[in-house]
Order: sequence, then structure tokens, then C-alpha cells
Amino acid sequence: MNHGDEVAAFIADLGQNPEREAVASELEVLQSIYGDSAIRLWHPPESQPRETRHHGNNIEDAENIRYEAELSLLSPHEDISVRILISLPPTYPASSPPQLQLLSRYIGAFGADSGLFGSVLRTFISVNGVEWIPDSVCVFDGLQSVVERCTTWYENRLSMEKAGELLREDAKEHLNAQSITSPSEAEERRVLPEDTVSIGPLTSLPDGLQLFTAEPITDRKSAFVGRACRISHPSEVPLVLNHLMTDRRISRAAHPIINAWRCQVGTVLHQDNDDDGETAAGGRLAHLLQILEVNNVLVIVTRYFGGIHLGPDRFKHINQAARNALELGGFLDAMEAKKSGRGKKH
Repeated sequence: MNHGDEVAAFIADLGQNPEREAVASELEVLQSIYGDSAIRLWHPPESQPRETRHHGNNIEDAENIRYEAELSLLSPHEDISVRILISLPPTYPASSPPQLQLLSRYIGAFGADSGLFGSVLRTFISVNGVEWIPDSVCVFDGLQSVVERCTTWYENRLSMEKAGELLREDAKEHLNAQSITSPSEAEERRVLPEDTVSIGPLTSLPDGLQLFTAEPITDRKSAFVGRACRISHPSEVPLVLNHLMTDRRISRAAHPIINAWRCQVGTVLHQDNDDDGETAAGGRLAHLLQILEVNNVLVIVTRYFGGIHLGPDRFKHINQAARNALELGGFLDAMEAKKSGRGKKH
């Protein structure tokens, strides 16, 4: 029995149960919208046994109905697809929402990250997700929202990859221009004279973008420089990062562009981070932006390694450098105003 026939038999079986008629009807609609091959019943892997009961030749969880959808990303990326697991509790749609889970480990050539997995899981429970109304079927709305988010995530990765290609080309040019008497790149990345981290003019940024650069924080010959830039769209992130990496003083640092960003576009909050080789540093910056409730900003910290390991202190300096840049750019003013407003009594 092929997937389409299996789902059709399952729909017919569900239709015999008055409490599941809405689920059966919704499944039939999804099958007609996406095609017979896109919707299939989910069978747990043999390595993950779970309590089940049989409905004819089909399998239904003792508590939840589960099926998966394989959907294409939005134009022009229809050749890339994602697999989504839909779990329906016994009380759906009367009093419980469905739950969606991203099954795809890769989207195109890029490994899906924890942020994307978490975003999909929170589809019906996040303020930025899909509204769930009791007694209303809503799987289609949830699937469309997931496809949109996956498409945006994929396009951001493509932009970052393009920026990386440009950076590698620039690095080759720098390498070819070096004198054979110059110190090795590894040595320059390990220990840099203090004057190489001094703040100087960079090449021009695209119109409308402005970087705020805080004073370096130094500790045991290492230096941390924080920068912040207001952004209005995720596509501006690789432009700023590429701009910074064209400055040789930055590109030759041990960790040039540790970064995190948050950007509200309409009702969707886009966000991401990059450790740039300093494990967990990007996630800590992302957490900083979250607790500060700062949106539409990209924050970058450049770390110059002085040859002495700092241990956990390096994360303290990275966060402080980022906060200094946010304060310098006035990004914390709105947060302070919001707190003041909450404290007022009427």
C-alpha cells in the first residue's frame, strides 16, 4: 500500500469516530492541497518503541495521532523540501493545539540549528507563532508558517555563505600581498601589538547603516572590542559582517566577528548568532539581547588573543564589550524607557 492509499484508509477509519471527524476532514483537505505523496502516516522507528494501537493496517498512538508532511520551501527554492511531524492530542481541536516538529536535519546543504528546531516546536505557543482558537482546525496555518520560517532561515544561510565566499577571496588577496618576511598568520592571530586593536576608520558601510564601536576591554594581553549596528532586515547582517572583515586588523583577530542579532520584520522576529570559533560565545550574546529586550540590532565582538588563556572570564568580557557598544549606540535607552513606563502608577 502506497502512502496516499494508507492515509486514505486511515481517514476512512477516523471518520467512523464522531470525535475524530474534524481531524479526518482536515487530513483529507491537507492531502488535496499538498498532494497524496506529501502527507504520510508516521511510524515510530523500531529503535524507539512506544505504546500503539492498530487501526486496520495503520498505526495510531495510544494518546496522539501522528503524521508527517514533506513540503517544499517557497519560491524560488521549491527544489528544497522539509519534513514536519504533526502530533494531534486526543483533545484536538476542541481544547488543545497541535504540536509541530521539524524532522529534517538538513535544509539543502545546511544543518538545521537548535534555534530553528525550537521555533517550529513553539509554533502554536509563541506570541510570534500561529494563533490557536479552540474548536478550530489549524494544522494548515501552522505548516505554512513553518515553511515560511524555514525559507527565511535557508535564505539567511545562503547570504552568510555568499559573505563567506567573499571573505575567503579577500583572505587570499591579503595572503598573496604579504611579504615573505611577514610574521605568519597564526602568530599574528595569537599575539597582536596593542596598536593593532586601536579604533580606526573602516571602509564605508552601505547607506543607512552605522556602526557604534566601544573602547576595547583588555585583560592579560587579550582585547575585546564591541560593535553594534541598527538593522531593519536580516539581509543586512552579512553586509555588515563582510564590511568588518575587509579591515585587516579585524580579520586577523583570533575571533573577528562573534555576533548575535535580532530583527523584527512585520510580526516575525528573526534572530541568529555565530560563535566564530569561540564556543558558546554567540549564544551568550543572543541571550544578552533577549534579556535586554533589544530588537533590530546586530552586535559583534572581536577578540584578540594575547597568548594567555582567560577561562570563563572571556565570556564576561565578551558580554561587557557587547553591552558597552549597545549603550554607546543608544540601544538601551528604549529598554530603560520601557522599564520606567512599567513602574509608573496611574
